[in-house]
Amino acid sequence: MHSNEDIDAEETDLLLPDVLDADLYNEQLNQNVEVGIESEEIMPLWKAIKAYPMAIFWCLVVSMCVVMEGYDTVLIGNFYAYPTFAQKYGNYFPGVGYQLTAAWQAGLGNAAGIGAFFGVLANGYLVNSFGQKPVLIGSLFVLSCFIFMTFFAPNIIVLCVGEVLCGLPWGVFASTAPAYASEVLPLSLRVYLTTYTNMCFIIGQIIAAGILDGLVHLSTEWSFRIPFGLQWVWPAFLIPLLFFAPESPWHLVRIGRLEEAEKSLLRLQRKSAGIDVKHTLAAIIHTNKLEEELAIGTSYWDCFKSFERRRTLIACFAFGGQVLSGLNFAYNSTYFFQQIGLSTSQTYRLNLGGTAIALLGTLLSWFLLLPYFGRRTIYLWGMATMCVILLLIGILNVRTTSNSVATTQAVLTLVWTFVYQLTVGQLGWALPAEIGSTRLRQRTVCVARNAYYIVSVIAGALEPYFMNPTQWNLKGYTAFVWSGTAMLTFIWAYFKLPETKGRRYEELDILFANDVPARKFATFQVDAYRAEQMEDFDARPLVTSDKVVRDARSAIAG
Repeated sequence: MHSNEDIDAEETDLLLPDVLDADLYNEQLNQNVEVGIESEEIMPLWKAIKAYPMAIFWCLVVSMCVVMEGYDTVLIGNFYAYPTFAQKYGNYFPGVGYQLTAAWQAGLGNAAGIGAFFGVLANGYLVNSFGQKPVLIGSLFVLSCFIFMTFFAPNIIVLCVGEVLCGLPWGVFASTAPAYASEVLPLSLRVYLTTYTNMCFIIGQIIAAGILDGLVHLSTEWSFRIPFGLQWVWPAFLIPLLFFAPESPWHLVRIGRLEEAEKSLLRLQRKSAGIDVKHTLAAIIHTNKLEEELAIGTSYWDCFKSFERRRTLIACFAFGGQVLSGLNFAYNSTYFFQQIGLSTSQTYRLNLGGTAIALLGTLLSWFLLLPYFGRRTIYLWGMATMCVILLLIGILNVRTTSNSVATTQAVLTLVWTFVYQLTVGQLGWALPAEIGSTRLRQRTVCVARNAYYIVSVIAGALEPYFMNPTQWNLKGYTAFVWSGTAMLTFIWAYFKLPETKGRRYEELDILFANDVPARKFATFQVDAYRAEQMEDFDARPLVTSDKVVRDARSAIAG
């Protein structure tokens, strides 16, 4: 047996060629792994920040791509109440004024989501073949071309097609950013930078809300063409910056390029941190080998095999739960504000204020909730609170003829926004990136994000009919519908959502392979590095079939 000093010496030079064919319980590999894992587990947040400044920087850069999707989400949804936009692309209704029909509201609002669905689907294949860095850069080039269609759109049909095409690269950005963050950061930083993707959405929404508020009184078509044109800004500075970004070391290990993975790890941490990258690399290799022995593949179909099916469904529900919590109704709800009688100026000021509140909720979540409470706890309490708020909005709709009641409803949507970003809005991004196995992480995030888009398209198609005065005109009563879906999501989370806080990826692999119940994840003890300890659980992580999973489950239950 080698000491830690032996491992740190010249013998580590043998690590890269030797581990390619090494057994999962290879002594040299596991000694490196244990040292690396121990240093990561005991590393406090402040030390991790000092040790991995470049990893944090590159996560921030990659996540900035998502700003554009958040920007456009607010842009299109709020243009419905924009006078010049309604005149250009809508129809005149006597007694109501210029309005887009409910059908076009649904089509235009869902166009980018439909494009993003296919972009996410393609991203799972592209990243597996080329890596995250070249796919991101290529997507930014493609987006720069598609923006021309939305900027110069002469009619609503061209605009809708342009939104679909722009959605393709947006889907790539939304599914790449959290996966990249989860692969280049240590355990203590993981949740902050995966949820930073959500903050980038909010940053995009704040920029859009500020621009809309500033241009709403402009009486020409430039009032909505300028916001479209500003989307060229992001590719202009992100493309040259991303050329210098390091590739994910996990991706490089999966394709056998270990020396490049080591170089990538060196670029992600500070040299003075005193962390031996070979130990970190050994942990990545060990986890990859563990998942190979668990018969975890790398295709979309593998996401739905054996115990991976459970992981994929959790990721899908966690992401889709964002929409089911009432997102289309209560978040950035300028159209709702307009329908309950608020003026255009009040509507856009409330929208800007609501987006600022969302940013505040995200920051408070980082400092007050995520360091102290589990993911499961935060998700459950957030969903329950939003359910109650929506119920109150629906009840108050009985008296919307009163200005004070309408104002109260508007304020409650802002409270809902705060709670959403404090809880579910954050974890909808973090959980899919944590739940999936490392070999399937990118595809799990892609499947989960597409589940979000499917639910979002359905909700986006229904919401205009709920709210439009020429259709069902439910106004605040719409909140009852989303209160019901939020309650159903809460029930699912209570029984099915496991706790992932503080769990390393290889630990999660074993917990899912052994079918540990969701409510026992936080307390179940497991050691992924010692075969003899795994045998004590009668669940050595060499699960290759559903039968073995059932046998392991029986051993735990016994």
